[in-house]
Amino acid sequence: MKRYLISFHVLVVLLLGLSVLAWLKPADEFSTSERRPFAQFPEVSVKSVLSGEFTAAFEEYATDQFPFRDDFRTLKAIAKFYVFNQKDNNDIYIYDSQASKLDTVMKDNMIENSLQKMNFLYNSFVKGKTDKVYFSVIPDKSHTLAPAGGYPSLDYEALANRFKDGLEWAEYIDIYPYLHYSDYYTTDTHWSQDKIVDVAQVIADKMGATVEKDLTSVTLDKDFYGVYYGQSSLPLPPDKITYLTSDIIEGCEVYNFEKGYDFTTGRYTTVDKVYDMEKLDSKDPYEMFLSGATPLLRIKNPACDTGRRLIIFRDSYTSSLAPLLLESYSEVILIDIRYMMSTFVGNFVTATEFKDADVLFLYSAMILNSSESFR
Repeated sequence: MKRYLISFHVLVVLLLGLSVLAWLKPADEFSTSERRPFAQFPEVSVKSVLSGEFTAAFEEYATDQFPFRDDFRTLKAIAKFYVFNQKDNNDIYIYDSQASKLDTVMKDNMIENSLQKMNFLYNSFVKGKTDKVYFSVIPDKSHTLAPAGGYPSLDYEALANRFKDGLEWAEYIDIYPYLHYSDYYTTDTHWSQDKIVDVAQVIADKMGATVEKDLTSVTLDKDFYGVYYGQSSLPLPPDKITYLTSDIIEGCEVYNFEKGYDFTTGRYTTVDKVYDMEKLDSKDPYEMFLSGATPLLRIKNPACDTGRRLIIFRDSYTSSLAPLLLESYSEVILIDIRYMMSTFVGNFVTATEFKDADVLFLYSAMILNSSESFR
């Protein structure tokens, strides 16, 4: 009986201690591990209390701000994986040291939305300007990881076929055979740039372009913890970021719409490099590639005087691929309609610039199957 009383008192003290700590500790604004903002203490009003909004918001706040949240999440994940032998945690599974997300449902409404956006972009800005139009689908690492580990996965072939049928005006570039799960970061969704030279070459060959032969590989000392590291809640080994560079890449000038565009003159006021080393200290070090998410980028290549232009409608995967395609182009323009209204594209990329350009629609299967971010 005495033993049970001791256990009871320990439990009470623990719960009271955590409760007091929860009230005393400052609220965290952002979770680095989960890559999302945390809920803040909700506004108290008669209306919010009576409607139940305050209670719901407070519950979310209390969950996010709970003391030692990451430690408890890790303990739970370890128990699920290694004690109860469950196959996943928060839909994240681990196989062959690779973390990935279970995604098995092809969302017809999201794919239809993707097709509508691309057809709008083509008909509004590309049609009649150039006949050199291409598209490619980037498979998630689960394309090869899930079958190898015995996990269910999305039907990537069926997804690609939907776009082949729906984008008849573009030539499909099949990069599936050149991608293996080992080409991706172990803790992140993205591919590793040093592993996709062959992918870049396949795309370049189709467009009659080239990829540099003399690329220097640089591996950074800083550890990289990708999005799956936090979502899995497991103490996974970190990745290292390796990037490829050359005199041509280092000599290119990058103009970032968000960092220095003067609406009055229509000119850019700042010039960046292809690789932004300051981003290595950001919440997502992958953003070192072309400074991460932004609606519009222009890359000028002074080493190429052909006047040839490549325009890519893209997502974040292209940030690490585009530098490998620079050799054959005087200018590469990257457009991301997750951050720019589709109808605004013509305001910043003119019909003259589309004329005779190579135009590539390059999107990951993950984005195409969850296209609510397209604007």
